[in-house]
Amino acid sequence: MARWRRAPQGSRALLTEVRISVRIAALLIVLAIAGEALLSAQAKRPPARRPTVPPKVEEAMVNCPTVLGQGEKTGRMFCDVLIERDPRSGVVIPFPPHTGDVTLSFTLHNRHTYSEDEVKNKRAYHRYTASIGVMALDNTLLSRAVIQSEFRTPTDLVDRVLGGSGPGGLKAVAPTGSENIVLTIPEAEQGVSLLGEKLAVIRVDGKDDFSTPGRPIAVVSNVMIEYRPAPARPPVSTPRRPPQK
Repeated sequence: MARWRRAPQGSRALLTEVRISVRIAALLIVLAIAGEALLSAQAKRPPARRPTVPPKVEEAMVNCPTVLGQGEKTGRMFCDVLIERDPRSGVVIPFPPHTGDVTLSFTLHNRHTYSEDEVKNKRAYHRYTASIGVMALDNTLLSRAVIQSEFRTPTDLVDRVLGGSGPGGLKAVAPTGSENIVLTIPEAEQGVSLLGEKLAVIRVDGKDDFSTPGRPIAVVSNVMIEYRPAPARPPVSTPRRPPQK
């Protein structure tokens, strides 16, 4: 018959230390795996997004040196674009405080002097080609826009303009043809100026080219901007004055 013998006291202590060491090692491995999993999850988690301000679309503020007038049917305000060299003399469109680029849009028209006699006598044909520059306020050219259109009958007019001495209180000058212009203006620009460059006119009896400063050659209307408003600045706290004794 086999006999079981008790292990010496020293052997028991050694065995206990071994078991404790194994448990500690196992616990450390579990903690290491859990920590690695946590770090991996944090690395995969996308960074928190800052709230973005939605874009805003509104009518632009237009500083028009020469207002043609209000349309009889559309109610639009029409502004003459003159041939100029200085942005301060053009149709200035300032931008509100913004972040990111600004989308500028407007409708460009040719400018026609209406005559009923020419229409009756079938001599009213005009073909207009006008070009304007879209300038930064420091006179840097950002873009150009061109409108080409033909006039034959009154139906070729976009609108008649109120405030004249003609029949019905209408002006003889009226917008004709329409070209929708959409431009992306860099964020750094605080506004633009529209300057006329040149105009070519073909008539029944001849042709004319105009490039002299001060001459109106085109008309703009429906000027709009799309932009993201700049975040509001925090109010500046002013130190309190000590009470006067």
